[in-house]
Amino acid sequence: MAAEEVTLSGHIQHHLTNAKMCSTDTGLAFNKACTDSGFWTWHIDTLAWSIGLGLIFLWIFRSAAKKSTLGVPGKFQCFIEMVVEFVGDNVRDTFHGKSKLIAPLALTIFVWIFLMNLMDLIPVDFLPALAGFVGETAFGMDSHDVYMKIVPTTDINMTAALALGVFILMIGYSIKIKGIGGFIKELTLHPFSSNNTALQILLIPFNLLLELIALVSKPFSLALRLFGNLYAGELIFILIGAIGFMQLPLHFVWAVFHILVIVLQAFVFMMLTIVYLSMASSDNH
Repeated sequence: MAAEEVTLSGHIQHHLTNAKMCSTDTGLAFNKACTDSGFWTWHIDTLAWSIGLGLIFLWIFRSAAKKSTLGVPGKFQCFIEMVVEFVGDNVRDTFHGKSKLIAPLALTIFVWIFLMNLMDLIPVDFLPALAGFVGETAFGMDSHDVYMKIVPTTDINMTAALALGVFILMIGYSIKIKGIGGFIKELTLHPFSSNNTALQILLIPFNLLLELIALVSKPFSLALRLFGNLYAGELIFILIGAIGFMQLPLHFVWAVFHILVIVLQAFVFMMLTIVYLSMASSDNH
């Protein structure tokens, strides 16, 4: 019984481990050799799949733009136009500033995250087993030492990078609209204010603390929400896959339900990005 538990634990751990590359004193190292490599460890599977899916997104929409017609559109063009119109409507209803960047940014976020989440529907053993076979036959590696996580959004590094990009845009829009002085005033003179100058000065540390917490919590909420939902979903797929051949009915049921999670999490990330950038662009104070 103990052996079965260890085997199941090892199976889960193997599927939840990224393919890593790092630089050591002896040169480039991979996977287990990167255990003590420190901060600069590259998750090459996350990078490869996210960049590849980003290129697929660009190719799909470029193809739609090149084939677009003013006449009766085909099904492919109709679908792309529906997606673009859906995102555009949400941007118009939510973003109250003026920027030509927000709509393309929102479209990119929604479709890119959706494609990365969609990888979760591929059977958990298929591509990792294929990567293990290639590593064993082409490079003479032990298949158990070959790791492959194909869902980039189950990697906290990926979701944190996305959230950090949004955070930088929030700071940039705040400074652009309000100026550096206005941005500092927003952090120090709200939410508590007073007409008494001495009292207002005393309130500055409390205002700064509250505003910094509110500001920093936004990228944290973006990163952890997306990561947590997709990581949990992937873990359930792995547990179902450990059953064996009888996994197929359960896999199908969970996959049908998980489609809602895949779409919803992409939509939530997009909407929160629009809301945060709208708040950063507002000059109400």
